[in-house]
Amino acid sequence: MKLFLRFLLSLGWLIVGAAQAGAQTRTLTRAHAHNDYAHARPLFDALDAHFGSIEADVFLVDGKLLVGHERKALSPEKTLEALYLEPLRTRIKINDGSVYGDGVGVTLLIDVKTEAGSTYAGLHRVLAGYTEILTRYENNEVKLGAITVIISGNRARAAMEQAAVRFAAMDGRLGDLDAPPGAPNLIPLVSDTWAKLSSWRGDGPLPEADREKIKTRVQQAHAQGRRLRLWAAPDTPAAWEILDACGVDLINTDRLKDLALYLEKKRPVRG
Repeated sequence: MKLFLRFLLSLGWLIVGAAQAGAQTRTLTRAHAHNDYAHARPLFDALDAHFGSIEADVFLVDGKLLVGHERKALSPEKTLEALYLEPLRTRIKINDGSVYGDGVGVTLLIDVKTEAGSTYAGLHRVLAGYTEILTRYENNEVKLGAITVIISGNRARAAMEQAAVRFAAMDGRLGDLDAPPGAPNLIPLVSDTWAKLSSWRGDGPLPEADREKIKTRVQQAHAQGRRLRLWAAPDTPAAWEILDACGVDLINTDRLKDLALYLEKKRPVRG
């Protein structure tokens, strides 16, 4: 009974969100919902704010992909399918093939917390049931879907490089910008900690040397056709302004509404 009521509640949120999407049809492509599952309404709070990138941590437990930050917080009903993939598939159908009805793709960043190889194998099996909404990688070609899954955390790089067909790409690190590219289309996004480029925590101005480091990495990523994300930066408007000005592609936040308002105000300038 509880699961049924939860389903009805989720369906209600989905319908309301879809109606809102029809009225406001622009995706905030630079907004990344860090640890999205920790919000009061996982996925739906990010959808209400029109975020273009959403992050979920997963653990492989008894063959199921459970969502949560720590093992002690896991629940059997909180699967990747139930919290994310099924609601997204329903919403995409309602909105004529895209999450917000504007034809713009959305990133689902899956941060793997358990052993890389077995979790990737389990994830591949699950994603194979959602091929109609996912970006697909086959024979070095990319077939774009409404959702692009990118695997972070414990990444099974060798298995992904060797796979003839993939339903996910891999999240890189700053070192990947300095290394040979490897398999085509394997790493469309590079994410790393803010601390590797700056020790600034929000007090006073950002040192100019740090700003140049960030800009250099952004330029490097863009020259390779990749996006850049820096996690654990100060989650404040001052830091967002720096990330925005430096061209960082995804701005990490736990403050969904605040970042959405910030980016909405920037739209006439940056789109």
